[in-house]
Amino acid sequence: MPIATSSEKINLSSEKKTEELADKLIKKIKPGDVVYLHGEIGVGKTTFIKFFINGLRKINDLEYIEVTSPTFNILNEYQINKIKINHYDLFRLKSPSELDNLGLFVNNENSITLIEWPQIITEKPKNLIELKFEYGKDHETRSVQIKGLSF
Repeated sequence: MPIATSSEKINLSSEKKTEELADKLIKKIKPGDVVYLHGEIGVGKTTFIKFFINGLRKINDLEYIEVTSPTFNILNEYQINKIKINHYDLFRLKSPSELDNLGLFVNNENSITLIEWPQIITEKPKNLIELKFEYGKDHETRSVQIKGLSF
């Protein structure tokens, strides 16, 4: 599956295609990177993260784990050998001031930070990659655009 430039849409109409994309991005996303995942509920953000985390675990000869959205606790952390994954879901936050105690971009040079629902964040961090998930004409058709990575 080819990787698109920021202006191209990548078809993600199946979990298999989402898994293939996650496997390709594992080679591009490095510690210190912050990934914003934009898109409506159910469009595939958490599914992508599940494949991304378990793909990293597979490369490191670790067992697959259950990866869920941290909607209610805001943050799930995963340690994969020397890499820490911070998976945030900011859906329930209503004000940028609620971000103050989260430490989103503090000491993240040894971690990959994945943020669902980043619209509430006012500053753009360095090393930002944006994935914009969207539905097509129906809820069976999905795609993603990638900004911040060169291929």
